[in-house]
Amino acid sequence: MTDPTRLPADGIFVGRAKTSAASHPLVVTVRDGEVIDITSSAAPTVRDLCELKDPADYLRSAKGKAIGALEEIAANSFEAKRDAGKPILLSPVDLQAVKASGVTFVVSLLERVIEEQARGSAEKADAIRADIAGLIGHDLSKLKPGSPQAMEIKAKLIARGAWSQYLEVGIGPDAEIFTKCQPMASVGFGADVGLHPVSTWNNPEPEIAMIADSLGRIVGATLGNDVNLRDVEGRSALLLGKAKDNNASASLGPFIRLFDETFSIADVKRATVRLGVEGEDGFSLEGASSMAEISRSPEELVKAAMGPHHQYPDGLALYLGTMFVPSKDRGEKGKGFTHKVGDIVTISSEKLGALTNRVRLSPDCPHWTYGASHLMRDLAKAGLI
Repeated sequence: MTDPTRLPADGIFVGRAKTSAASHPLVVTVRDGEVIDITSSAAPTVRDLCELKDPADYLRSAKGKAIGALEEIAANSFEAKRDAGKPILLSPVDLQAVKASGVTFVVSLLERVIEEQARGSAEKADAIRADIAGLIGHDLSKLKPGSPQAMEIKAKLIARGAWSQYLEVGIGPDAEIFTKCQPMASVGFGADVGLHPVSTWNNPEPEIAMIADSLGRIVGATLGNDVNLRDVEGRSALLLGKAKDNNASASLGPFIRLFDETFSIADVKRATVRLGVEGEDGFSLEGASSMAEISRSPEELVKAAMGPHHQYPDGLALYLGTMFVPSKDRGEKGKGFTHKVGDIVTISSEKLGALTNRVRLSPDCPHWTYGASHLMRDLAKAGLI
């Protein structure tokens, strides 16, 4: 058996696991291929661990107990074949707010404009894509959002009647930051991810997510799937909540890699994020995003989300956006890509491992029933708080 999380051998990792022996989720790390329970009164949650002065240093020396081999626990984490009596991996965040930033890559920007003008119709997308690309080209990737050059382009596009709310957040002074899901609602490695049943045009969004503490200090990173309903958002940006926040539509994992001497924000900025989709119908899709092409830095996006204007006392996980919007036809020519139930989605990056999930409809995914109140009660019963 090989480790399906593809976790690199170096690095300091923290995550969460569930076992039948404890009512509360466990805070865990990985040492020599073993998953170690390090839950303690000093750090009973991942949120508490991230608030420490040096989370990576704490994790190195934290005492704990092995709960099993990583490859075995990861294999048991797949929803379709879980043994409830054995440990599984959970989303690596708990009490943190889960936010997302949008339109941070030029390719994503163009696709959002296409969605808006196509009004949710995949059939119209190709024609509009060619028209928009001919109008504004691809030089926007070199623009600094909010800069004089960006504002000059904005004025020209307005004059031609081609301005868009997506262009506003793509090259304007203000980043798009939205709530992806509530704290405790994200799912982890192996879990099913959900699509709202009304959607017929949707896709995965492979991203890196920053993990920040309550003061805005970025302490690490993980992988994420910001599942998106293209037809719903395309009908109206005011439907963003319905397009983004559905049961099991926010996936994070497999672990948070904490910043230390082997991994820093510089590694995030030069990372390549890869996507693979394998369908039960034999369809396959591959793609990649280069973080070097992001228009706003991870630090800028975290500052846009939190600071004197908005506080998060439990910290946050912030999806950074994606440049990969699949347009490969699946089925009828010209209709582009959309998910089918049963798709297996794998998002990977060399220093963060791999996050794999199966696609289902949101009502068919396990319902979210374990929230912050349940966590607090269970930790109190265990004498951890």
